[in-house]
Amino acid sequence: MAMDTERIPARRRRLGDRLAVLGERDFTWFFTGYTTSLLGSSMAPVAVAFAVLDGGGSGSDLGWVMAARILPVVVVLLAGGVIADRLGSRRVLLGSDVLRGLVQAVFAGLLAAGHAPVWAMVVLVAVWGIGEGLFMPAFGAIVPALVRRKELMADANTLLGLSRSVSTVVGPAVAGLVTATRGPAAVLLVDAVTYGVGAFALARLRLPGRAAADGGESMLRELRAGWSEFTARPWLWITTAQMGLFNLLVWAPFLVLGPLTAQRDLGGARDWGLVMGVYGAGAVLGGVLMLGRRPGRPLAVATLAGLGWALPSGALAAGASLPWVVAGALVAGAGSAVCGTLYATTMQEWVPVELLGRVTSFGALGSFVLGPLGLAAAGPLAARSGTGTVLLLGSLWQLAAGAVVLGIPAVRNRRWEEGPVD
Repeated sequence: MAMDTERIPARRRRLGDRLAVLGERDFTWFFTGYTTSLLGSSMAPVAVAFAVLDGGGSGSDLGWVMAARILPVVVVLLAGGVIADRLGSRRVLLGSDVLRGLVQAVFAGLLAAGHAPVWAMVVLVAVWGIGEGLFMPAFGAIVPALVRRKELMADANTLLGLSRSVSTVVGPAVAGLVTATRGPAAVLLVDAVTYGVGAFALARLRLPGRAAADGGESMLRELRAGWSEFTARPWLWITTAQMGLFNLLVWAPFLVLGPLTAQRDLGGARDWGLVMGVYGAGAVLGGVLMLGRRPGRPLAVATLAGLGWALPSGALAAGASLPWVVAGALVAGAGSAVCGTLYATTMQEWVPVELLGRVTSFGALGSFVLGPLGLAAAGPLAARSGTGTVLLLGSLWQLAAGAVVLGIPAVRNRRWEEGPVD
């Protein structure tokens, strides 16, 4: 008699059982290509940041370049979900990888030739952001098609999450070294090649055919249904609002002012790459610790874990030495993995599957929409009030917001058994 692995607690399953999903051909191809392209993608932000700074750009210039990448993601995100449904996720993902690979190749060429003004960087990263805005909803839609056995779905998502975490360890550290020795152009060229590998893997997939969309409902009506589901769940929109304000007040200033602080007070690109690499190591550690664990109050645990994001900003604001900044990044990375795992799981278990894509899009939009404003404003605010002041305010905000959200019963008391049972 076959054993139902869905009913075995994750902590009691052997490692070999958790890796059984790698026996699925399509998932293995996708996992290989996705992991490779992730490595390049995690290297690119370090290269872009120092391409701006080494070219004589200011903190405000860096903020605009980084905002130009995020803003198209926000604009394209909802439409990207509809496009993926109508054209098929694989086609959209393939087109996204090709587009982003071409952008990075052109970017690398301009840097190598010494002809990369800030406005050109803004244009290129904006096109890069369009590709990412198309990729995100298609990625969420393709994963179920890659795994034929439903009981392996959780393991597939776990491996993809660990892939993201590992890439944030290796990518920034390698990017810092390569940027310091070979320059940003070399990093962006590597990124272009990794997107090519991802496109090749997508072309190798043998997904079942799908019928064309019948067009029975308009896109607006479908989005309205998703919005109604999203707003009907207080725990969902509260945590989404918290994440949106986190990106505005904490993460965006950290990404803009962190490299500036590293260049001024630490060891430049190499040390900043180390900080971001250790952040990724913390995410790997957090992901490994979450395997087989299912806390009774997942949203409360996720919110507590998110308090760790206050530490690296606070360390930079206090003028702490590199080891303290690295330690804060480690804790923040571990918290990010715990938050990501628990938020994704609660979404999948408590939102009806037929509305999950649209609800996820609204959650992602709410989380990202304020990010470009934070990236663009961080430099000017730091110029007026001081880098340390902006980073300290973000750190204090994270602690205060976490305390407020934990005080809301819809978040604090939410338990697994309260979700709908399929």
